[in-house]
Amino acid sequence: MAPPLPIAWFNGSFMPLADVRVSPLDRAFLFGDAVYEVIPVYGGEPFLLDPHLDRLERSLGEVRIGNPHSRAEWVALIRGLVQRNGGGNLAVYLQVSRGADTGRDHFFPAGHVRPTVFGMVTPISMQQPDPQGIRAITRPDQRWGRCDIKSTALLANVLAREEAREAGAGEVLLVRNGQLTEGSASSVIIVEAGVLVRRPAGPEVLPGTTTDAVFTIARQCGLTCRDEPISVERLQSADEIWIAAATRSIAPVTMLDGRPVGSGRPGPVWLKVSAAFDASKPGGASP
Repeated sequence: MAPPLPIAWFNGSFMPLADVRVSPLDRAFLFGDAVYEVIPVYGGEPFLLDPHLDRLERSLGEVRIGNPHSRAEWVALIRGLVQRNGGGNLAVYLQVSRGADTGRDHFFPAGHVRPTVFGMVTPISMQQPDPQGIRAITRPDQRWGRCDIKSTALLANVLAREEAREAGAGEVLLVRNGQLTEGSASSVIIVEAGVLVRRPAGPEVLPGTTTDAVFTIARQCGLTCRDEPISVERLQSADEIWIAAATRSIAPVTMLDGRPVGSGRPGPVWLKVSAAFDASKPGGASP
């Protein structure tokens, strides 16, 4: 028996994902004029839901797209997607574009144009991460200047991620003006003498809902956490390097540019914090 078709949300209705049709005049298609959010779900329950919806609302405000839904409507939409797709461990993807105009014009639409709202789910892999950790490479950060907005315009990220794959690495750590910004699809935390450090918030990095939660849990574990600039030299000499993302939780980087990070194995601080972080998920889900 064939598995059920994935169910999506599109402009007010649930429907099979295969039936969703978007106008070629939609500004997301023409300009990347859209924002998105990804919300992890464990055992059918969204994780860090409010911080993710807060970030979605912030991104919409920064690009001046009116929020098409109230908080209660977003929650109902997300839960509806989860229920219609069988629950379990999922990633809910939400995207809001400025909408479809009558032509291609860089100016915002002059008349009333309804935002295009799209939502879908994909399974989250719960396989145990490689006990050796992941390999990462550093590359110049060639993205636009407002990385604090979760925009769908991700070509620079896509190119960096493909370069990582071609190099046999799991992530690219991006560098601008000699300073670490973030990963191509993740935030970055380093550990120095048991202290967790991440880059301060600003236009060069996306506000990290996962790193916020990691810092909260790390403090509960008795660890010190700081927001400080991280130079390339500081990154290279770190005892531990982690990447964090909604659907990847926290992963240890054990090789950077072909050189071992610390002992070359997942470090003791990661082992402690990662276990506590997994225990905080709905149902105590762990990878």
